[in-house]
Amino acid sequence: MGKVRTRIESGKLFVDFRYRGQRCREQTDFADTPANRRLLQGLLKRIERAISEGSFVYSAFFPDSPRAALMAAPGLPPAIHGALGTPPGVPMPATMTSSNATALAAAPVFATFAETWYAEMTPQWRGRYRENVRAVLDRDLLPRFGTQPLARIGKAEVLALRAKLAQRPGKQGTLGPARINKILGVLRQILNEAADRFGLVPAFRGIKPLKLPRSEVQPFTLEEVQRILAMVRPDYRHYLTVRFFTGLRTGEINALMWEHIDFTRSQILVRQTLVDGEATPGGKTLGSVRDVPMLPMVRQALEAQFQQRRPDVSWVFATREGGPIDGHNFNNRIWLPLLRYLSLKPRRPYQTRHTAATLMLAAGENPEWIARVLGHANTEMLFKVYSRFVPNLTRRDGLALAGLLEQRPLSVIPVKEDVMTPPS
Repeated sequence: MGKVRTRIESGKLFVDFRYRGQRCREQTDFADTPANRRLLQGLLKRIERAISEGSFVYSAFFPDSPRAALMAAPGLPPAIHGALGTPPGVPMPATMTSSNATALAAAPVFATFAETWYAEMTPQWRGRYRENVRAVLDRDLLPRFGTQPLARIGKAEVLALRAKLAQRPGKQGTLGPARINKILGVLRQILNEAADRFGLVPAFRGIKPLKLPRSEVQPFTLEEVQRILAMVRPDYRHYLTVRFFTGLRTGEINALMWEHIDFTRSQILVRQTLVDGEATPGGKTLGSVRDVPMLPMVRQALEAQFQQRRPDVSWVFATREGGPIDGHNFNNRIWLPLLRYLSLKPRRPYQTRHTAATLMLAAGENPEWIARVLGHANTEMLFKVYSRFVPNLTRRDGLALAGLLEQRPLSVIPVKEDVMTPPS
């Protein structure tokens, strides 16, 4: 069984495995870190799987290794075997000329390039996204394309994968279009980068993401908000008050620290978001970093929360252990049981944000001001998504015009009879 080892003299990692009865050791430029060890362990597993399946091409995994030439049949450059997916001794296809075969030889198998791409992209990704990409690679892409040459992964292969994913069991029957798009999105990035580097035909040309169903917006009415705040556990009343009347996202409110609460200017400074229990600077979009004004009930809730704070806890809304509120725990243990108790339709806590937007619109606030408060780039989403809910929330649609007409009734101008008489 292969191992990942360290060169004592350089501190760099190398892989140690056996192939065709020979011990093979291939040096890398990776320093000995836990992350690099995991990366090479994954590579080693794919090497051993390819060896056991009889599909291992030495030059495809290690094109610059002197040993690659020893493992290939004479008469054909070893790297070309890897690019074409032909085992040593099998002639090239008749349609393959020496010039384009040489060009394709520069493109490794999918697994090799995918790991290179992942290592190059990792520094610019957040922890959670990095883990998600790693999971997509290990679970969805490498088992299917790992030993295939990049030059042989085209539109047909991508569509076949998409069809296979659409049949995979999911939480609601089969995988939904959003999940399929995320998996194919990772594959798209890898293959597009490979096409740029090696002059390959882009496999995703003409393939569009699957259409997503419009996310359901289910805001609460003002009466329902009042019922929720009256019946929620006292230790979560301030939390929900702030959610309902600021429109903060779940990650934004859970990441609030007291340094972000400006009582002098009555503002909440949104500067970070909570992802898997860790505060991450910035937010979902560029507009997410913003200053949210405190409405009177919000200020009152925050002042009361400040009086109850623990000196050793910096989170505005904290658990008994002193950590930030966990979204899943809140949803399952506080939120959904409360909605069931009140006989309200179950919905995600994120609907508090939609509720804030519709209440602000119903109150007649300036749409541009609402967009800034919510962190939207413009007012388009307000009118596209929320405006249809405003009459249902206030139950007073048309009363503004009725009130105006009451104050300034229209005078009826009598019409002369001869004006209405048609010409003879």
